[in-house]
Amino acid sequence: MEYVRDLLWKSGITVKELVEGFGTTGFQSTELYKAARIMIRMREEGAKVILTFTSNMVTSGLRGLFAQLIRVGVADVVITTVGAVEEDIMKAMGERFYIHRFQADDVELHERGMNRVGNLLISNDSYARFEAFANEILDEIGKRKPRITVSDLLYEIGIRLRDENSFLYQAARRGVPVFCPAITDGAFGFHLFMARGRHPEFQVDVIGDFSKMIFSLSQEDRKGVIALGGGVSKHHAILATLLSGGADYAVYITTAHHSSGSMSGATTSEAKSWGKLKDDSDSVTVIGDATILFPLAAMYALEVLREEGLLKDLS
Repeated sequence: MEYVRDLLWKSGITVKELVEGFGTTGFQSTELYKAARIMIRMREEGAKVILTFTSNMVTSGLRGLFAQLIRVGVADVVITTVGAVEEDIMKAMGERFYIHRFQADDVELHERGMNRVGNLLISNDSYARFEAFANEILDEIGKRKPRITVSDLLYEIGIRLRDENSFLYQAARRGVPVFCPAITDGAFGFHLFMARGRHPEFQVDVIGDFSKMIFSLSQEDRKGVIALGGGVSKHHAILATLLSGGADYAVYITTAHHSSGSMSGATTSEAKSWGKLKDDSDSVTVIGDATILFPLAAMYALEVLREEGLLKDLS
C-alpha cells in the first residue's frame, strides 16, 4: 500500500515527473496516473487500441495529439463523431478557430456569423468553405465509387489532405480505419444528402461499416479502449469489444457523472456488467476535462514508450 506524498515543484520539472508525482497525490491525480500506466501497458502487451473522441475534442487543440498517436502507432482504430471529421478537414484547409469566452452574448455572435463551442468560435465563413470542399470531393468520389462505406469515404478524404496534424490524414497514411457511425449528424450529413440529389446512385453504406468495425477485432486480440467523452463513439467501441470477448484495458476520461445513467457518465466498472470489459480488465475512469487530463496522460505514456523503443518511426 502506498502513502500519500506531497507534490512539490522543482526547477525544470518534466511532464513525466509531474505525472509520476500524481501517483501518490490522491483523488483524480492518482486515477490519471493509473490511466497513463494503462495506456503504456496497452502498447507493451500488444493490445489493439481503439481511440474514441467526440467532436469538441477536435474543436480544441487536441486534434494534433490524436494525429500524433496514430502516427507513432498507439491507436489502431479510431471511432469519432461527424463534427470531428468536419473540423479536422476545416483545420487542414487552413481554417482557424478563435478563443473567446464561456459567458458571451450569443445573439450578437449569431448576428456576426460566429458559432460558439464553449469558449471557442467557428465562423460561418469556415463552414461555407468547407461546403465547397465537401461538394467537390463528394462529386468526385461519388462518380467513381457510387457505393462506399463511411470509413472508405474518410480514407479517400484523408489521403487528399496535406496536413501532418490531421487525424484523417495520418489515419489514411498509416492504414488506421476511422469509423463515424453517425455520419449524418452534422453539416457533412446535409452535404451527403445534397450529393445524393446530384447523384441518385450514390450510397454511403453505414451497415457495411458496422461489419468492418466488428471484424476489425477478434476473440484472440488483446483489446484496449481509450474513450474521451462518451456518446456514440464510445458506445460503438465498447460494443465492438463486447462482440469479441470484452476489452482487456480501458481508460475513460469524462466530465459526466455516473448518476445520470448516460453513456458519457458510465464507468469502466459499469461496462463489466455488460461484458464490454473483461472482469479482470485493467481499467480506470478519470473524472475531469480531457483537454487538461488527456495531454498529461498521453505525453507521459509517449515519453515512457519512446524510452522503451515502442513507438513507430515518426517519418
